[in-house]
Amino acid sequence: MSFEPVWGVPIALYLFLAGMGGGAFITATIIRWKHPQAVAMRKFAHYLSFIAVAIGLVLLMVDARAGFQNPLRFALLLTNFGSVMTWGVVFLAVFMIVNLIVCILDLRKANVPWALEVVGSVFGVFVGVYTGALLGVAHTFPLWNSALLPILFLVSAVSTGAAAVLLYGAIRQPEELEQITWVKTAHYFFPIVELILVAALLFITFYNGEAGANSAISLLAGKYALAFWIGFIVVGLVGPAVIETFLTWRVGKKPKSNAADRAGTIVADAGVLVGGFLLRYLIVVAALPITLVVTVL
Repeated sequence: MSFEPVWGVPIALYLFLAGMGGGAFITATIIRWKHPQAVAMRKFAHYLSFIAVAIGLVLLMVDARAGFQNPLRFALLLTNFGSVMTWGVVFLAVFMIVNLIVCILDLRKANVPWALEVVGSVFGVFVGVYTGALLGVAHTFPLWNSALLPILFLVSAVSTGAAAVLLYGAIRQPEELEQITWVKTAHYFFPIVELILVAALLFITFYNGEAGANSAISLLAGKYALAFWIGFIVVGLVGPAVIETFLTWRVGKKPKSNAADRAGTIVADAGVLVGGFLLRYLIVVAALPITLVVTVL
């Protein structure tokens, strides 16, 4: 018996963009805290955050076609606070409102209150966690029904958000990029943490019944193995880690980075973004449901 994926590219893109948007806002707050002089990168992070999450929400509504035919279904999500989806709507709504206010203040070159920045970051964390918890609602899919998934998606969200901001810095703001050393150092460790979490998730999933084992095998040695090993592991995790290790060593040998170092940063951060999308896509399409066999007497 074979199963078609429940969701596809639109949902994977929504999960990726929403997570990256939340991570970008968190990165902006960290930049303001540790490197307040990097104003252009911080503002870009705010704009990127709002645009990414907004596009992700449109993709979600397009995939849930019934929502356009009956818009009241979205409003009804706010009536059941025992539902993960209801809390997700609340988190996303508050995050988008706060983010919009921050973007308007940035455009007007007004001061953004620290409290507003902190609230936005807190709800950015909620959005990152929610993208994993949303899949976990489907209890019949062992690959999704894991407490590790929201943690993995949050780590990936912060990693991709930071990568997008660093990518902008390498292309448009090289001087500011050199100054945000704390962000670059913290971002260096995210692929390592992500790799550990993915290994743990697949290990637990493999021993969670036949459906779980088949989901893990499809990623490790089945139809999705090439995308998993080359796209996610090599391009998205190991490659960026190797490049950043090399660049860290080079920067320690000389006072300033050059065009070659910035090119390396661009390649590494682009790889992180590719890996972040593939992580969500592969988890979405590789999940298999538990099947119930009823014996007819």
